[in-house]
Amino acid sequence: MAGGKQSARDKMIGMMYLVLTALLALQVSNSVLEKFVLINMSLEATVQEKVASNLGTIGRIEAAVTESGERADDVAVLEKAKALREETEKTVQEVETYKTRLVELTGGKDEHGQLIGQKDIDTAPALFINEGEGDKLRELLNSYSDYLRKTTGDETFKNIALDAKDVEVFANDPEQNSKGFADLNFGHNTPMVGALATLSQLQMEVIDSEARALDLLARQVGAADLKFDQIVAMVRPESNIVAAGTKFRAELFIAASSSSANPKMTIDGKEIPVVGGMGQVEFTATPGNYVNGRAEKTFEAAITVNSRGKDTTFVNTVKYFVSKPVIQVQSASLSALYLNCGNELNIQVPAMGEAYDPSFNVTGGTATKDPSKKGFVTVVPQAAKVDIAVSSGGNLIGTETFTVKRIPKPEIVVYDRGRAVDMKMGVAQPPRALQLRAEPDESFASLLPNDARFRVTDSEIALVRGARAVVVRRFQGPDINLADIAGQARSGDAIVIDIKQVQRMNFKGATEDFNNYGPRILTVRIQ
Repeated sequence: MAGGKQSARDKMIGMMYLVLTALLALQVSNSVLEKFVLINMSLEATVQEKVASNLGTIGRIEAAVTESGERADDVAVLEKAKALREETEKTVQEVETYKTRLVELTGGKDEHGQLIGQKDIDTAPALFINEGEGDKLRELLNSYSDYLRKTTGDETFKNIALDAKDVEVFANDPEQNSKGFADLNFGHNTPMVGALATLSQLQMEVIDSEARALDLLARQVGAADLKFDQIVAMVRPESNIVAAGTKFRAELFIAASSSSANPKMTIDGKEIPVVGGMGQVEFTATPGNYVNGRAEKTFEAAITVNSRGKDTTFVNTVKYFVSKPVIQVQSASLSALYLNCGNELNIQVPAMGEAYDPSFNVTGGTATKDPSKKGFVTVVPQAAKVDIAVSSGGNLIGTETFTVKRIPKPEIVVYDRGRAVDMKMGVAQPPRALQLRAEPDESFASLLPNDARFRVTDSEIALVRGARAVVVRRFQGPDINLADIAGQARSGDAIVIDIKQVQRMNFKGATEDFNNYGPRILTVRIQ
């Protein structure tokens, strides 16, 4: 529907009209026709009420012109308003003529004032489609819309008479969206009372459009002069943050605003919402060139008001400071991260409170956020240095830099029956089984236990007597079965262990060859 703001009653009538129009397509009972009679009566009453309201607006425009001394520009606006009222009345009356013809063509009214032909379903299609009056009505209504655009200079006034494809409720309906204005509103089987209600609805849209146009014209004269009706005490402090023992300094003054002026306000050219004449300034502070923890920034505030038909813009450049947020990083090891390991970090910016919405961009590695914990991220370094850029809501807060350590090499330890072998003393008896363990650096294991899982996967075992290897065996895995070697061993022999391969399982459960281990050759002497 066209026009300006609608009351709840107008919206209810319009909704009932749309529902009943849809029901007509289903050829429902006579009770629907009776409802259309009531809808038409409500629409006609609403049209009269709105006409009276629009006349009141013209009266206020005329009073404002007189009060401002009948300036030439204001008088011209008043003449436009009066001409608009005449054009509107002419359009409404021409639509009324169609309503009168429909009533007459269907038998008029009986002695009780009831419509004789309210069930007639042939006259409306014949008049508006077969005789082409629908096209004339369409031209009449849309010419009026064009008149409004030219009179007010506002191109947002839409045509009143629309084809189905231009009406939201029908645009995606394949059975309706090909219909033109006349067929949509007065097509096959349209009852006379339905056509009457449609015409009354079109009259109301004309009156609504007039109301909006008159409001625009009223803003061009004294009726919309800037009147300050909201006065508040304002305090402009030098700073909202004051250290104990220092002075708080501010300017106290009166600020006035107009709730009816409908000013346009912008921040750096972007329009902001205005509530009660006051602009609602809100934006995300971005980082800058910090000096002693603060970055000086500015924005341009502009307020445009229409006074006596002319726009006046007030501009002010506002200076403010952005403090550098402190990024707090908590982790098992703050001094450095470990290469190719899942270093779990908790990165917080306390100053941002609930507004903190972190994202992380890592140079020299990768990062994976924990979706369940705000600020928690797992960083896997892949270079000698890692830079973590911390952002919130897409705005960069700062960058933290970490050095990267290599994983300390695990120590290969030989176990016999669950006890570590004393490599200096050797063993008293030839062992029948040994276990080779790659034990991680104690500090590293306590920091990143999920990345400190090492395993000997390949070794070569030799029974050595003097300078000669008596038996040589190759084993996969940490468990060494020496049953056949033990039977050949003698006192003074040695079991020489050559570690060929060690693997590490990382925090993701993936394994990789790990070449930094020691010792690589171990000798177990048999006493």
